[in-house]
Amino acid sequence: MSESRVRMVVLSTENLESSIAFYEGLGFPLKFRDGSHFAALDGGDITLALATKIDHPIPGQVVVGVKTDDVDAAARAIEAAGGGIARGPYNDAHERRAVVYDDQGNGIVFYSPLPA
Repeated sequence: MSESRVRMVVLSTENLESSIAFYEGLGFPLKFRDGSHFAALDGGDITLALATKIDHPIPGQVVVGVKTDDVDAAARAIEAAGGGIARGPYNDAHERRAVVYDDQGNGIVFYSPLPA
């Protein structure tokens, strides 16, 4: 399998403003914001992401974001290991993604930036 690195933890929120204020108050500065549905905060080596239902891969769950150089191979490896696919590999505006579950139902998003 290709190299993979945990780079993000995605939390669900119904109120992005409130969640940003909460985590900034705990010392996590805002790095990036996409309207009223997604924000990335600086968690050091790992980004703490906040997402509403519009942008959250599995609303209501904590999801681990894993950066990989081969999203398709990572999704196939999940299935081979007994996990499941919630949304197969696809391209969005900035990256290729696959939303999957491990064998215990925990959510994972594999992602890789799209070429510029």
